[in-house]
Amino acid sequence: MSKSWEDWSASEVSQFQEDFLAWYQQEKRNLPWRYNQDPYRIWISEIMLQQTRVDTVIDYFYRFMEEFPTIEALAEAPEDKLLKVWEGLGYYSRARNLQAAAKQIMKEFNGQFPTTVEAIRSLKGIGPYTAGAISSIAFKIAEPAIDGNVMRVVSRLFCIEADIAKASSRKVFDEAMRTIISQDQPGDFNQAMMDLGSSICTPTNPQCESCPIQQYCQAYREKRQTEFPVKSKKQKPKDVYYVAGIIENKQQEILLQQRPETGLLASMWLFPLEEISATRFNELREQYDPKAWDLFSSSQVAEDSPAFFPEQAVIWQKKVLGEVKHVFSHLRWHILVFYGRQAAPLTLEGHWVKPSDFSNYVFPKPQQKMLEVFENNLADDKD
Repeated sequence: MSKSWEDWSASEVSQFQEDFLAWYQQEKRNLPWRYNQDPYRIWISEIMLQQTRVDTVIDYFYRFMEEFPTIEALAEAPEDKLLKVWEGLGYYSRARNLQAAAKQIMKEFNGQFPTTVEAIRSLKGIGPYTAGAISSIAFKIAEPAIDGNVMRVVSRLFCIEADIAKASSRKVFDEAMRTIISQDQPGDFNQAMMDLGSSICTPTNPQCESCPIQQYCQAYREKRQTEFPVKSKKQKPKDVYYVAGIIENKQQEILLQQRPETGLLASMWLFPLEEISATRFNELREQYDPKAWDLFSSSQVAEDSPAFFPEQAVIWQKKVLGEVKHVFSHLRWHILVFYGRQAAPLTLEGHWVKPSDFSNYVFPKPQQKMLEVFENNLADDKD
């Protein structure tokens, strides 16, 4: 593989850094975690920004820092409070890893954020990218922070044909970045790379005419911008089909079930779910018209109401309240939402909760979507 960065002279690298950092100082985004070099704030922001858009993270970051302003506060927080503040960001293992690392800092580093790359890497949930971001921004260590944006920029800059979907390719980008990263301002350099990749050197239709490093870009000179980065197609998520039961008792409480302590959506609360086949899912979707019945306008229930959770004494309304879809990294959930009334004691485990108390429970995104379907039907019924 050609390593064209090795052909750059020291003066060319220096001029590149000067031009790039000048652009960054003029165009850098005003983000709340950039107001200072506090490693705790940088750490929280970088974990939140994984798999999440910047504009979504900003409000969560403010709330998080208000609730947990220090490493000690995060380490000592009840997990349900932590997850409630994180609610809606998804990938909840990130929040749990943050707390585990905070406890690790309190125990192993006397409550002080570690200052070396090796020590930072030892923290739970911190990989090479996050360690590079924290160490370069907070401690001015010339450590690359290589994420998807950076690999895209660097792959075009040097026409790197290594497949970015392969973990082994990271070594190539690491080598290239260590050649060009500023030794004096590594944090600004890494952030400039992130900003350039998110605003100008985008996956499709890169804005090359506005690019501050256009004159250095090999892909631009060769008119091959759209060929980079090289990325093999990743496997599609598996489709899984469910029926969700919104079950109400005579006290107008709704049944919620808590997920296991480990695994997907660990310890969070959802309406009861029953996995069904794709064939059965499509049959139910076609059979039970969402407009068939108003939610609470009649006490009559059809004799042939759909039978879900067959061992449970529930009278199901013959109507689909709605359909919810949610994509995880490896799974795609399809959920048909039905409403039912408890007719006798149930054997389902769970908590009976008044809707006014839902705010006390941690709801993952699929549950929030199902709750929205339910509330929309309630609103329609009142109109």
